[in-house]
Amino acid sequence: MGKDYYEILGIKKGASEEEIKKAYRKQALRYHPDKNKSPGAEDKFKEIAEAYDVLSDAKKKDIFDRFGEEGLKGNGPSSGGDGGTFSYTFQGDPHAMFSEFFGGRNPFDQFFGSRNGGNQEDMDTDDLFSRFGMGGSGMGGFPLKKHQDPPVVHDLQVTIDEILAGCTKKMKISRKRLNPDGRTLRTEDKILELQIKKGWKEGTKITFPKEGDETPTNIPADVVFVLKDKPHPVFKRDGSDIIYPAKISLRDALCGSTINAPTLDGRTVPITTTDIVHPGMKRRISGEGLPYPKRPDRRGDLIVEFEVKFPERLSQSARDTIAKVLPPS
Repeated sequence: MGKDYYEILGIKKGASEEEIKKAYRKQALRYHPDKNKSPGAEDKFKEIAEAYDVLSDAKKKDIFDRFGEEGLKGNGPSSGGDGGTFSYTFQGDPHAMFSEFFGGRNPFDQFFGSRNGGNQEDMDTDDLFSRFGMGGSGMGGFPLKKHQDPPVVHDLQVTIDEILAGCTKKMKISRKRLNPDGRTLRTEDKILELQIKKGWKEGTKITFPKEGDETPTNIPADVVFVLKDKPHPVFKRDGSDIIYPAKISLRDALCGSTINAPTLDGRTVPITTTDIVHPGMKRRISGEGLPYPKRPDRRGDLIVEFEVKFPERLSQSARDTIAKVLPPS
């Protein structure tokens, strides 16, 4: 008489798919060589793997139910419906099957410490189930604790004009997702829509929870975009203020002049100097900067920073004239 795979797993013929999984889970844990050091445990562990390999496969299970182990292994009249003979031999690795069933993790490490650490032999499998339950969201239904991966951070460059008006950006990301079987993975693209609000400062973070890669053993990471100011050809940014470097000649710095300072919306604002302009001197034009993040109806200032351009050379007559006009230090 051949093997009774139902009896090996401790279930009755006609058991459901979930009952077969639970039975394998329990018996494999009970006879796993990492836990059970009794003679014959290794052979029993392999036999349990073979029983699960047959009963978890619809075709093999159907043949076994009709013709038993002899028919399954080609020693009897097993028919696939066309009169042909079906021949089955267990070729699997019981340890690989165990690892795949539990999502690539060793459940003994998860709950009892490493092989050289916790006392696994003294822990009865029934006690394990009473402590952690038969259900759960891990692979094979075992309640493995999932950990969330660190955030995936991307820089997002924005222009001063985009911060002035606010904008919407669309970013395509590629990520891994679990298939319905809970084990295999697929790669998919997703478009994330980023709402950039008026006045947001550099370093502002936009977070999309759990949009990173998903695997059987992890919680997907958050995807985070960090705003970075894109260099502007004219202005520099200082928070909600805008800095315009105005270059003037030494003559204009000493004698006074009028410059036209550009604004963010394309206008110009005349600025007249009558006093001597020192390098680094600033003039502030209220309300011509960027919106405040928390008060977008109000704006920062346009700051004009004067840069005095000194001549590279002077004629002797110019030197003599300047020496006569300017007081000695």
